[in-house]
Amino acid sequence: MSAGVNLKELAAELKLSPSTVSRALNDSYEISEETKKKVVSMAEKLNYQPNPFARSLRENKSKTIAVVMPERMSSFFAKVIDGIEEVTQQHGYHLLVYSTHEDVEREKKIVNLLMNGRADAIVMSVSSQTSDISHLTRLHDRGFPLVFFDRICPDIPTTKFITNDYESSFEGTKHLIQQGCRKIAFLMLSKELSITKERYRGYLDALKSAGLSPEPSLHITCAHEEEKNIEAIRNMLLSKERPDGIVSSVEKLALATYHAVKRTDIKIPEDLKIISFFSNLSIAGLLTPSLTTITQPAFSIGEECAKMLIKKLTKPRQPDLPNQVISIPSKITIRSSTIAV
Repeated sequence: MSAGVNLKELAAELKLSPSTVSRALNDSYEISEETKKKVVSMAEKLNYQPNPFARSLRENKSKTIAVVMPERMSSFFAKVIDGIEEVTQQHGYHLLVYSTHEDVEREKKIVNLLMNGRADAIVMSVSSQTSDISHLTRLHDRGFPLVFFDRICPDIPTTKFITNDYESSFEGTKHLIQQGCRKIAFLMLSKELSITKERYRGYLDALKSAGLSPEPSLHITCAHEEEKNIEAIRNMLLSKERPDGIVSSVEKLALATYHAVKRTDIKIPEDLKIISFFSNLSIAGLLTPSLTTITQPAFSIGEECAKMLIKKLTKPRQPDLPNQVISIPSKITIRSSTIAV
């Protein structure tokens, strides 16, 4: 007997989308009886083998939502988890939290593991190495409820939660310009990330609107090792093209900048002004000098991700998650790192 086909192969044979075939096999009210009969007949003919997740979801046995993120130590991701749990615990769901450690191969292994039925849905922020999205496409094609946040995958037709990265970066850069900065550096982890692209675009447009030209030597793509980042930033600060302002696109690079500055004679904010995307407000206020931040609404993003999935998992006859991007605004808080006394 044939080993059978999967959902995507069955859909290709029928010339229908995988989501339509999935709904037909699950007797969805959205699918006509004629299409249901056609799908069931072909499934029997080709010995279609449903994946374990689909059966688990129909029987509502798992009561688990997986959270896949680049790292757990970041206060942003920790607050997102808190927001998710705030909602899921009220409905009897618990979380499985996975860290990719910015490794796309690890991310692929986690996704493959989850496709075997270990969770009912996934909340995900992709790694900085993720450019090939075939593993995520495969996951979505199987009808797996999937929501992205922060580092989203624009090409997967599902719901994504972000903050207003472009506008926040534009306003943050504009603030530095208003404080007299003319040579502003931009620190990033990866040019491939959706959030980096939007924050970088906002930074460039703010420079352009002020009549300033971007200097490629001040656009630093950092590594994931803290010491390497500290040295790279220190070298930039000691170069002939030393910046007088820095926009840090992620929290960890702002902290690396503070460490780098300590290894020089540079003073914040007299010689160098810093603004950063940041979530841990308690730390921002304790830094010397206190850090001007673009605060991401991490807890709210987690809550909204969870609400979307809980509705999908607990309400009968729910349609597929809509292909939409939902933006929750960030907030700029001015502190001593950008205001000279």
